Amino acid sequence: MLEIRPTCEHCNKSLPYDSKEAMICTFECTFCSTCVETILQHVCPNCGGNFEKRPIRPQNLLKKYPTSDKVIYKPVDVEAHLQRIQKK
Repeated sequence: MLEIRPTCEHCNKSLPYDSKEAMICTFECTFCSTCVETILQHVCPNCGGNFEKRPIRPQNLLKKYPTSDKVIYKPVDVEAHLQRIQKK
């Protein structure tokens, strides 16, 4: 089951459970759509995979399946990231 992490790992923007801006990779690294599109160039800086929109957990399931409150804030070294994806 998805953790539904609460923020963007790069800019720390709030991404609540029902955010339409939340994007995840296969390992559930979580970023906002602005960072994915404008900074990360649709490539996860952690695993090199792509991003998809994170599903929205229905509100009626939040009590039984709560979302994560663990913030992962690791701003990306943008220069290094862009160099890595240019080598591919």
